[in-house]
Amino acid sequence: MNAKELHDKTPDQLREELVSLKKEAFNLRFQQATGQMENTSRMKIVRREVARVKTVLNQKAANAAAE
Repeated sequence: MNAKELHDKTPDQLREELVSLKKEAFNLRFQQATGQMENTSRMKIVRREVARVKTVLNQKAANAAAE
């Protein structure tokens, strides 16, 4: 998901997206620890998506505080 799509979402939708991404990251870490992970590049993608969602949330919060 790119930043443009994230900017169109509400803060509540972004928080839901963040929760689902964190759950996916947890499951990927668990798979890696047990040796069941097939797609190792997915961890990097999920980490970056989490950072992207957090960045957009912080930008929206800063804009709301400035207004």
